[in-house]
Amino acid sequence: MLYPKNSVDKLGFTEVKELIKAHCLSEMGQQMVDKIQVMSNYDLIYKFLNQANEFKNILVNDAALPIHHFFDIKTLANKARIEGVFLSEEEFYQVQASLQTVFAVIAYFSEREGLYPNLEALFEHLPIEKAILKKIDAVIDAKGKMRPNASRELNEITMGIAKAEQEARKKIDQIFKAASGSGWTADGSLTVRDGRLCIPLLAENKRKLKGFIHDESASGQTVYMEPEEVFTLNNRVRDLEFERRREVVKILTALTDELRPYTPLLLSYHSLLTKLDFVRAKALFAIDIEAEMPQVVNEARLKLYNARHPLLFLNFKAEQKTVVPLNVHIDEGTRIIVVSGPNAGGKSVCMKTVGLLQMMVQAGLLIPAAEASVVGVFKQLFVDIGDDQSIESDLSTYSAHLSKMKTFVEDANGKTLILIDEFGTGTDPQFGGPIAEAVLESLNHKKVRGMVTTHYSNLKIFASNTEGIENASMLFNNVEMKPLYQLEIGKPGSSYAFEIAQKIGLPVNVLNLAKNKISEGQKKVDTLLVDLEREKREIFETKQKLDKQQRRVNELQTENEKLKSYLDENKKVLIKEAKDQAKNIILNANKLVENTISEIKSSNADKEVTRNLRENLNIELKKNTVKVEPVKPSPTADEELKPGDWVKLTDSETTGQVIELIKDNVVIAIGDLRTVAKRKRVIKVSKSSVPKDIRRNFNSHTNDLASFSPEIDVRGMRTEDALHAIEKLFDRALMMGFNNLKIIHGKGDGILRKMIRQYLKKYDQVDRLEDEHADRGGDGITYAYLK
Repeated sequence: MLYPKNSVDKLGFTEVKELIKAHCLSEMGQQMVDKIQVMSNYDLIYKFLNQANEFKNILVNDAALPIHHFFDIKTLANKARIEGVFLSEEEFYQVQASLQTVFAVIAYFSEREGLYPNLEALFEHLPIEKAILKKIDAVIDAKGKMRPNASRELNEITMGIAKAEQEARKKIDQIFKAASGSGWTADGSLTVRDGRLCIPLLAENKRKLKGFIHDESASGQTVYMEPEEVFTLNNRVRDLEFERRREVVKILTALTDELRPYTPLLLSYHSLLTKLDFVRAKALFAIDIEAEMPQVVNEARLKLYNARHPLLFLNFKAEQKTVVPLNVHIDEGTRIIVVSGPNAGGKSVCMKTVGLLQMMVQAGLLIPAAEASVVGVFKQLFVDIGDDQSIESDLSTYSAHLSKMKTFVEDANGKTLILIDEFGTGTDPQFGGPIAEAVLESLNHKKVRGMVTTHYSNLKIFASNTEGIENASMLFNNVEMKPLYQLEIGKPGSSYAFEIAQKIGLPVNVLNLAKNKISEGQKKVDTLLVDLEREKREIFETKQKLDKQQRRVNELQTENEKLKSYLDENKKVLIKEAKDQAKNIILNANKLVENTISEIKSSNADKEVTRNLRENLNIELKKNTVKVEPVKPSPTADEELKPGDWVKLTDSETTGQVIELIKDNVVIAIGDLRTVAKRKRVIKVSKSSVPKDIRRNFNSHTNDLASFSPEIDVRGMRTEDALHAIEKLFDRALMMGFNNLKIIHGKGDGILRKMIRQYLKKYDQVDRLEDEHADRGGDGITYAYLK
């Protein structure tokens, strides 16, 4: 139940329906959109939401649904029901095209059985009667014209007409040629008069030919005659055309008689096409507003994440602006939210967003909010927005508000959602405030859910002291005096009346006079609210900075752990190689010593032999002696580093290649890692001293850079796969320093192009997006320019 009935207009639901209607292909679909209503049946709501969501998935991720023709075959079926009435060729063509669409759609879903269960339910148990289409195809061609061979008689008549027309043309050409040779004709060629082909004769020669004069020129010097022989043949053609018309009516009547038993099935096909057009329009609108399907529960509660007002979203989108998202929850613990804050701070838009999105969900429409949002089902929706004063009913603004409050208090219950804008206004605040507080207390006692906006301090105090009612405020930058349009639950907001008045330029003496007229208690409350909001804002900004710093610390920690892991791994390899090498040296040394001793013994310690053996030992000792290379000083002005040089860190054996020099810092590539070191911590080394495996890894990276292409073709890919491929290309392009990407996505319905561009716009590294030149692909190709 909606109260009052104009709530759909107040919340913008009527405008939403008009936008959906614009996507309909048929008048029947538009009629269904006009019938959209807010429902309270959970099962119906859930079914309609799933249908819209499945159709949206088809439009975004699957091949196009073969929907080409939408005609009102219900009217044609009802016409065909009447005995003695027949459908025209054009009407049979509409039935034919509609049936082709129906069968193509059913075949489409049959190939994807089980993927879209809620859409498949639209034609469940619907028989596929192709005999109807076969009968129509035998008579009507693809252009909607009757086939010449639709019957034997029609074929004979058609051939007879063609033959008679050919004879008449041949005869008149002969007569015209002879008359021209005799000089009887006027200038010009054969011409048509009264639907007949005539010869233009000079008036003085009109009696030299037998025939029927159909017309004469304005001057009377030329007459237009149909020769007697041709006149007879043309009459034969006309008689045959009458026969053909009678035969066509006979064929159409017979075909209509054959179609008549199938009229109930045609009505079912009409219903399917209408529903498909309707659901398609809802899905297209959902794509426009970037809507998702929330979690739907059969309870009187809601929890919205990143919710946006759809109409505001579309307006801002056209102006290339963004809507500040709304996060709000209403449940058993927080039944009523009292929103306060400055004028033009977004209180009413916030409340209207909640109301409109609730209406949309209960009407089976997807909403612009995160998928994690939870939306319940309310049996009643009561709305008090705007001025409903009535001259006819002798109602003032405040009387109109009170009249609604009476209905709210009497009829609302725990399954009612109330939305009240500027609660209690319209009369003396001294009396309006207490009345509003009493109404709010009564509604809370009945466990009503909802949201109200107010400037009254007594309502803010009441909300802070009452279980089930929660204060909320629209954030305001009291330094720049600008609203932030962010809803914050848990505290009331100041109206910033004096601050806004001061910014507008109200004289200081007037402001001071006004401040002296309010009570000290009210001054203190408002000052505390302003100070509290300022402190909250400062805490929020500090928290953002800390979060940013923490993310940077985490990134550095991860990078250090990777570097340590890399160094530990290299250390293990080097130690293992050194141990193996030492083992081999010891084994070889033992053999050499044993052989030397053996040879000394066998030569009886001959001096010459012993000297030679000692020299051999010295040679082997020199081979395995480690040469200590002198440490080179850090680069000076005479030995400046440049990109491409190989360097070694002075406090470790790590080797890398210089990528970039930034003041006193050096950016070094160590394998796949990048690090920054002070120039005094690095020593330039020769390329030959760098191990081959390190150089090989670096060359591999260079080859990757040379082979990389900043172009990708995603035509024919599903949206999810296309975005994944583009993300990988985007990451590599950023790493390798490319400044643009070329994405070939094709034109089609433009959905893939739209999803790709929306995806790329979320990256700060993307500077702009442009179409290819019209001669080279136009909007079928997107260039992404990187910063």
